[in-house]
Amino acid sequence: MKINHNEISTLIKEQIKQYSQKLELLDTGKVMSIGDGVAVVHGLKNAMLSELVVFKDDIYGMVLNLEEDCVGVVLLGDDSQIKEDDIVTRTNKIIEIPVGDGFLGRVVNAIGKPIDGLGPIESTKTRPIERIAYGVITRKSVSVPLQTGIMAIDSMIPIGRGQRELIIGDRQTGKTAIAIDTIINQKNKNVKCVYVAIGQKASTVAQVVEKLRIHGALEYTTIVSSTASEMASLQYIAPYAGITLAEEWMEKGEDVLIVYDDLSKHAVAYRTLSLLLRRPPGREAYPGDVFYLHSRLLERSARLSKEYGGGSITALPIIETLAGDISAYIPTNVISITDGQIFLQTELFNAGQRPAIDTGLSVSRVGSNAQIKAIKQVSGTLKIELANYREMQAFAQFGSDLDRTTKETLEHGSKVMEMLKQPQYAPMDVYDQILVLFAARHRFIKPVPIHRIKEYQTSLLDMMHAKHQDLIENIKQEQKITEEIENKLKEIYQEFTNQFVL
Repeated sequence: MKINHNEISTLIKEQIKQYSQKLELLDTGKVMSIGDGVAVVHGLKNAMLSELVVFKDDIYGMVLNLEEDCVGVVLLGDDSQIKEDDIVTRTNKIIEIPVGDGFLGRVVNAIGKPIDGLGPIESTKTRPIERIAYGVITRKSVSVPLQTGIMAIDSMIPIGRGQRELIIGDRQTGKTAIAIDTIINQKNKNVKCVYVAIGQKASTVAQVVEKLRIHGALEYTTIVSSTASEMASLQYIAPYAGITLAEEWMEKGEDVLIVYDDLSKHAVAYRTLSLLLRRPPGREAYPGDVFYLHSRLLERSARLSKEYGGGSITALPIIETLAGDISAYIPTNVISITDGQIFLQTELFNAGQRPAIDTGLSVSRVGSNAQIKAIKQVSGTLKIELANYREMQAFAQFGSDLDRTTKETLEHGSKVMEMLKQPQYAPMDVYDQILVLFAARHRFIKPVPIHRIKEYQTSLLDMMHAKHQDLIENIKQEQKITEEIENKLKEIYQEFTNQFVL
């Protein structure tokens, strides 16, 4: 029998090829080191960024570092059972979470698992938590208002559907309160809400859930919770999980409001992971890509054009400052990504001004595009009036004799500030705001003493709803205050104010 050398070499080559294919199918690695929820794994040559990998006992990890001969994996579960030389297997899946209407009214963790004890969530679809944001061509300009129910915001710092408006201020100044009031105000307005709690205490999240339940807002809200006691990796992916849930609704043509509470803790969680993965630290020990961390998250909020479903995601990221320093690294990053900010001031909060909004530093870059005409008409001069008031206030502190005009400016400004005070969990209908601001705009509040301003406001609204509902309906229909409506209102207000002051 003659041996054909060519045949043998072909067979051997074929077997070698198949052998390498078998190896690739398995594609496993070994744990080189483990600690603080981060594992360095040798092997996994074909692993992808953000891919899920499996350790023993079905503990999952997410690939965050890709190096030449090893990968850095952050664990999404308890790392106490994992040891060196343990086998790690690829799943060939980028990290994804289930999505759908079943999540409304539920509290879930960062990977979409329910944690409210109400049983499993029915879902037939999953989406990867990382995706490229919609491009400019697919977007539409922001023009539909998203009312917060907070008079100071809706009149001077309006938010539109598809906008990203930052809420910024020191701790304990009422940042979360504004976000929760905005969620409560979306009742019966066809807006679904997602509240992402990052690094909060579990008791704080429970209080938020309870408040939303009491005010009937939980039924259209999903809460994604990653508490302070959880691993940094779960705090890192929580906001991406939240926006993934929101995108599912946006693509169906629905409007969504998402709150990130708060992104300062998100940046700290990412810094923790990056330093453990030995990425080089930069300014304030944050890695160089910390800007990309928040920009790729917030860019996913948009208002889509009709051809792409016409839905929208409005984002309210929250940032905590230290001693009012808005020029720190993370605050300046997020300010440059968003379309405006609501700045809350500790001094105003301590002085009893709630919400403690600094109208001088707060801005909406969408501006009056996101307002109905009627509220534009009554609030047009409000910001300037308050700016003049603050300027005069600083001047008046010197105690010099003031002329009549200055006294009037100070008096009017203090009354407007009193009007803008609002209790928590009591959002105001936009047409009620218009009626109140009309009184301020046309100086009907001038004879009313400052300590009776709130009483005047309540009595005025009660009287308007009881006797002049038709006029309110006219404003709703016209969406603006016509000359006829204005004259009628002036007549009614004059009569009411004269009786009230008596």
